[in-house]
Amino acid sequence: MSGLTHFDGKGDAHMVDVSEKDVTARIAVASGAVRMASETLAMITEGRAKKGDVLGVARLAGIMGAKKTADLVPLCHPLPITKVSVELTPDEDLPGVRIEATVKTTGQTGVEMEALTAVSVAGLTLYDMVKAVDKAMVIEAIRVELKDGGKSGRYEAT
Repeated sequence: MSGLTHFDGKGDAHMVDVSEKDVTARIAVASGAVRMASETLAMITEGRAKKGDVLGVARLAGIMGAKKTADLVPLCHPLPITKVSVELTPDEDLPGVRIEATVKTTGQTGVEMEALTAVSVAGLTLYDMVKAVDKAMVIEAIRVELKDGGKSGRYEAT
């Protein structure tokens, strides 16, 4: 299991000990998308969804998801998040909504999981709010775009 820090010498899952790591500024950016029918996208952007402000509710859900990551992912450390932003951008070429989350902290471990969770929860919420008219939507391409801070340094997706 070399290189997999969430497993001990016996191969048992465990929470990584970060107590010896330096406290540094950390940032992570994740992205994803919800692909849907053009008519569904128009309904969202024109404010005609029966459940209300789809993008606003999905944005708040993403922020809340980032804050609850340690409750959802068993081996994640609870972190003092200092910033979460979630941007939802309608894209007629997709067609659908692109999602980007940025999470910051100053701590001993990174916030990639929080950024990924924010994108995932925002996408799930968007799906939930308009599933009555478009059950064929696809939540896709969720990934880390950027992480910086800590011993492993900077990572940028290509």
